[in-house]
Amino acid sequence: MISYNCENVRPPKLGKRRTNAWIKAVAAKYGKKIGEIAYIFCDDEKILEVNRTYLRHDYYTDIITFDYCEGDTLSGDIFISLDTVRSNAEEFGVTFDNELHRILIHGILHLCGQEDKDPAARAEMTRKEDDALAML
Repeated sequence: MISYNCENVRPPKLGKRRTNAWIKAVAAKYGKKIGEIAYIFCDDEKILEVNRTYLRHDYYTDIITFDYCEGDTLSGDIFISLDTVRSNAEEFGVTFDNELHRILIHGILHLCGQEDKDPAARAEMTRKEDDALAML
């Protein structure tokens, strides 16, 4: 089950059925199935609080993924700062919807095992995000 929750923000306009089907299709491409995925849309202050409390990082970010996967079943909590998604969309010259979908699937790719800590892994993550966006 995929749920969408909000803290301190209005929910983004998202075709949930279509988005859920897309997320499931991307997971299946990597041999995974969807368990319990909770997206929590929030503002920059909330994601900073989560980053400080759970990861001991003192900076803003667009996404934080907590992995609760078991075997081939993807489960996790995925915090997404809509403030940062909006800023990134402007910076990268893309629509808010495009950047939101990229970040939605970025969390799923993390749950599938894709890292992005070094330049080569980040490039691979971007390629996989692009492939997933083409499936939307």
